[in-house]
Amino acid sequence: MSANSEVEAVYQQVIQRNPGETEFHQAVKEVLVSIEPVIKKHPEYVETNILGRIVEPERQITFRVPWQDDKGNFCVNRGFRFEFNSALGPYKGGLRFHPTVNASIIKFLGFEQVFKNSLTGLMMGGGKGGSDFDPKQHSEYEVMRFCQSFITELSRHIGPNTDVPAGDIGVGGREIGYMFGQYKRLRNEFTGVLTGKGLEWGGSLVRKEATGYGLVYIVDEALKDAGKSIEGATVLVSGSGNVAIYAVEKVHQLGGKVVTMSDSNGFIYDPEGIKLDTVKQLKEVERKRIKEYVSIHKKAKYTEGSDGIWNIKCSIALPCATQNELDEKDAKALVKNGCIAAGEGANMPCTPEAADVFIENKVIFLPGKAANAGGVAVSGLEMAQNNQRTAWAFDKADSELKNIMTTIYENSKTAAEIYGKKGNFVVGANIAGFLKVANAMMAQGLV
Repeated sequence: MSANSEVEAVYQQVIQRNPGETEFHQAVKEVLVSIEPVIKKHPEYVETNILGRIVEPERQITFRVPWQDDKGNFCVNRGFRFEFNSALGPYKGGLRFHPTVNASIIKFLGFEQVFKNSLTGLMMGGGKGGSDFDPKQHSEYEVMRFCQSFITELSRHIGPNTDVPAGDIGVGGREIGYMFGQYKRLRNEFTGVLTGKGLEWGGSLVRKEATGYGLVYIVDEALKDAGKSIEGATVLVSGSGNVAIYAVEKVHQLGGKVVTMSDSNGFIYDPEGIKLDTVKQLKEVERKRIKEYVSIHKKAKYTEGSDGIWNIKCSIALPCATQNELDEKDAKALVKNGCIAAGEGANMPCTPEAADVFIENKVIFLPGKAANAGGVAVSGLEMAQNNQRTAWAFDKADSELKNIMTTIYENSKTAAEIYGKKGNFVVGANIAGFLKVANAMMAQGLV
């Protein structure tokens, strides 16, 4: 993997300690390769084994989640919370409820979260959690009973100054509400222990929009820096959850045209531009599949499966669905068709090979640590509002989000330039995020 013996040794130790956890291996490798120039310049990180410490979670919590379905059957799922690093503040990161959830996925997400949270400039450590439960396959009351059981166990490990979970795939306002209510019941206290709450009881304006808006803000900043613009651009977006929906909304506000969206079954292509009101009705209100879009808009086309979405001609690509959805072949197709920028709305949606293709071909490539940090940034702002017992106006929260994303871009750009990798935002984001965490760990001693 690396010519640096210290970096290679840490990576091999990760593989040995975490066998078969390929997603986690991939996330660690990307960071370790990126920060090699830092390790050469700062031998004190080697002497204090910062790398060996930063790749190991401070705490790993795995538990069973027993619950009862509507027919009276006793069911069991598996729950996780990986509290990865608290050098910068309380653990902060989402909960994912999806049948694919396992230790490797949660661990990779938690590891990424450490550096993403560092980039925001807010006082947040990194963690992640979830379960292999699928809310889409269950009734309202089954979801409620599962959430109550899940948080009953997790409640002993979290708190407003210890660990503050949020939502992720499969965990929206409904699930956060059920978990918050049960936590409040168990602890007899109303605290900001979860973010993504309802606006009437401690939530923040812009939280729902934050990851999608933040993605577009940072892409727009990078394009402006290169003398280009989102205005008039054709944009491909994958996914149809919160991130994708509000990325589309912000692109439209800035004058671009989004022509694709997708879900786990397939994707739609509307050459006239995605009609977002229809998508919001289908996904947010009716909870239907994206294919229903074409029964309303006859000029749109639905394709089963994900193959082909990245073959459509565009200027900007925004993968917002899931990890490793865009591979080397897809990246080459995008480059061939004139794509000038790609931003990761999901966590690690581009394979390392795809990222290399973008960077080698001078495509502006903004990795998830930087590009999708908007969600956790506004979660951090929600924590601040909860502590102050106040609520900010939409414009204030949105302005704070835009400022944070602009700062992330500038810090990533500067770090890349300082360490001889100008224009490489993967390296820049990893280095900028790592330095802040590593220096905090050094200052706090052997922790």
